[in-house]
Amino acid sequence: MRRLAPVLLLLALAGCDKPPPDGVFQGYVDAEYLRIAAPEAGWVASVDVTKGAQVAAGASLFTLDSDLQRAAVAQARATLDKAESDLADLLKGARPEEIASIEAQLAEAEAALDLARIQFRRQDQLARTRVASEQALDQARATAEQAEAQRNRIRADLATARLPAREDRIASARAAVNAARAALVQAEWHLTQRNVTSPAAGVIDDVLRRPGEWVPTSGTVISLLPPEAVKVVFFVPEARRAAFRPGDTVAVDCSGCPQDLTARISRVAQEAEYTPPVIYSRETRAKLVWRMEAILTPLPGAPTPGQPVSVRARP
Repeated sequence: MRRLAPVLLLLALAGCDKPPPDGVFQGYVDAEYLRIAAPEAGWVASVDVTKGAQVAAGASLFTLDSDLQRAAVAQARATLDKAESDLADLLKGARPEEIASIEAQLAEAEAALDLARIQFRRQDQLARTRVASEQALDQARATAEQAEAQRNRIRADLATARLPAREDRIASARAAVNAARAALVQAEWHLTQRNVTSPAAGVIDDVLRRPGEWVPTSGTVISLLPPEAVKVVFFVPEARRAAFRPGDTVAVDCSGCPQDLTARISRVAQEAEYTPPVIYSRETRAKLVWRMEAILTPLPGAPTPGQPVSVRARP
C-alpha cells in the first residue's frame, strides 16, 4: 500500500503548477498494519473473518489444527493425576487392610505374652516348692521375655504403618506434583495458541492463507488495520517547521472527506530531506522539507491508505 500511495499522489498532483495556499501542505494517508501470524506451525483449520470485515478486540480470527496439542494436554493431566495420587498415598501411610493385618498380629502376640507370663508364674511357684526344676523355670522365663519382645516389635510395626512416608520421599513427591502441574499449564497454553484472536479492534485488510494451507511459525495469516493505526504523512518546509510540534492537532482536507477531519502529530523528523518527487511543483522543487506524521482521527468517511490529502495548521 505504501508503494501505491506515491503513485496515487503523483497522479492527483501531476500538472499542478499553482502553488498551494499558504500554510497548506501536501501529503498522503499511510497506515501501520498488524500482521497477525501463527505463533506455531500447523495446518490452517478455519478462517473466521473475511476481507473488509470489522472485528472487535478478542474476536476469533483463525484456528490451527490442534490434535497433537489436545493429546499433550490429556497426557499432562494424566501425569498430574498420578503424581497427586502418589503424594496422597505417601501422606496416608499404610493401607487400612495392611494396618488391620498388623493389628491382628499384635492381638495374637499379646495373647501369647499373657500365656507365657501365666506359665512363668506357675513355674516360679513350683520351683519355690521344689516341685519344678530350675531348668523349667528358666525356660518359662525365656518364653515370656521372647513373647514380650515379639509384642513390642509388632507394636512398633503398627506405629510405623500409621505414619506417612519419610520427609525426603514426601518432598520428592511434592516436587513431582509441581512439575506435572507446570507441564499441564504449558500444554494448555500451547493448545490455546491454536486459536488466534484479534489483539485490537479494526478492519480485516487481507486474508493471506485459507483453510487447508500449511503455515510456518510466524507466518502471516491475517492483515489487520486498527483505526488508530491510520496516519497522515506530510512535508513541511524549514520556514514552517517550528509551527508544528508532537501533540498538535492539524486539519486534514481531501476529496470526499469530512469537513471536520483532524489528526494529531505523532512524529516530527529530526533530519531534513529533499522534497519527495511525488509532490514536486515548480514552486517547491529542490527545497528541503521535514517529514511529519499525524495520527488520523477515526471518523466515518475518513480517507484510506494511499489517498492524497492536504494538511494545514489549526488556529
